[in-house]
Amino acid sequence: MRVSDAPAQTVSAESAAALVKSGMWLDYGTSLCQPDVFDKALGARVRELNDVKFRSCLTMKPRAVLEADPEGNHVCWFSLHFSGYDRKKHDAGRSHYLPVNLGEVPDYYRRFMAPVDIAIYKTCPMDENGYFNFGCTNLWHRAVVECAKMVIVETTRGLPYVDGERTGVHVSEVDYIVAGDDAPASELANPPPCDVDRAVARLIAAQVEDGACLQVGIGGMPNAVCALLLESGVRDLGIHTEMLTDGIADLYKASRITGARKNLNPGKIVYSFALGSKELYATLDRNRDMHCCSVEYTNMPHIIMQNDNVIAINNTTQVDLQGQAASESDGHRHISGTGGQLQFVRGAYASRGGKSFICLSSTYDKRGARRSRIVLSLTHGNVVTTPRTDVMYVVTEYGLVNLKGKSVAERAKALIGIAHPDFREELERQAYEHRLIPRGVSF
Repeated sequence: MRVSDAPAQTVSAESAAALVKSGMWLDYGTSLCQPDVFDKALGARVRELNDVKFRSCLTMKPRAVLEADPEGNHVCWFSLHFSGYDRKKHDAGRSHYLPVNLGEVPDYYRRFMAPVDIAIYKTCPMDENGYFNFGCTNLWHRAVVECAKMVIVETTRGLPYVDGERTGVHVSEVDYIVAGDDAPASELANPPPCDVDRAVARLIAAQVEDGACLQVGIGGMPNAVCALLLESGVRDLGIHTEMLTDGIADLYKASRITGARKNLNPGKIVYSFALGSKELYATLDRNRDMHCCSVEYTNMPHIIMQNDNVIAINNTTQVDLQGQAASESDGHRHISGTGGQLQFVRGAYASRGGKSFICLSSTYDKRGARRSRIVLSLTHGNVVTTPRTDVMYVVTEYGLVNLKGKSVAERAKALIGIAHPDFREELERQAYEHRLIPRGVSF
């Protein structure tokens, strides 16, 4: 446990921002934990500084320090997973991706990353035991607190207070306290599922049995699976996930989640962070059924596998005919991040009775042209998120195939079979031409 050199002082945002010096490494944390009043105060003086470097993840609103330095002459921003805002700033050359398996991030901070000079996190006000709760965003914040040279908390009543393991920072670890603005936590919109989402979700939901332990990734398709499970009769579900979504909360409120058959944390919904609606945050607030943990507990495969019948559901954007899944970039343009996808794919496979699903729509539109997401070769520059050796089930609206134990030729045939019908003939021609499928052999 980190211990501050002096008792925590309550200071203004401007006084806290004045502690930042040129050349420092700052950590803004993740999503709902990123500071606001401190950020505005620092943005007001950012042009006085040079070579200030930030780490963050899933930024949910504009950052004053970036907006005040559009040319990038004073600060450099690094993100461990892109939100829409991070992606926009990356397109402008102002945000840079840091490749990670999310479950390994605490270890990266302890062993490999440049030391954090100041960690600034938004938290709940101090509780009766002297802790500033992180709200529903645990992830790697404890690891950063323990290695940071200085810790500043920005308190707000806008975050839910959550139950879990090591979910906050003690006042003895804090150097400075800043009063926040008490604004409600940022929400992540949940657009209604489209017909393709529902078709994919229907195929996956049919594979989920009573007592299964779910991991649900971000996106419309995984959330649509939760909606389909509500319509089915499946019961006694467990949850061990990275991200907690509105879809999972809906299953909980419908009494479909009991956690009774879990080997780890029975009866508890285990997660590392939550993003969604204000209703989701209200469901989490002081709810002892919800158990917020560090990402090195939620995401490491050797822990995930200890639950039986783990079902991992994640999105991708492109799959080639050998089964490689590219889920985070469009060529050299970065879109999101590796996140926990690969670790949950591996943890689910190693679980007794476990299954992992990589889902995608069969087509997408780009510059007015419809294109196939199942391709002979990945787009030039595309990053492989899940290797072909790890991919288990691939699902489109046209079907579900299991690639485990299949040869390259069998994989190609299977994936062509779930591509959009308009592209199957061309994909088959390409597969023969490039000798992925040998002529004269039947499967």
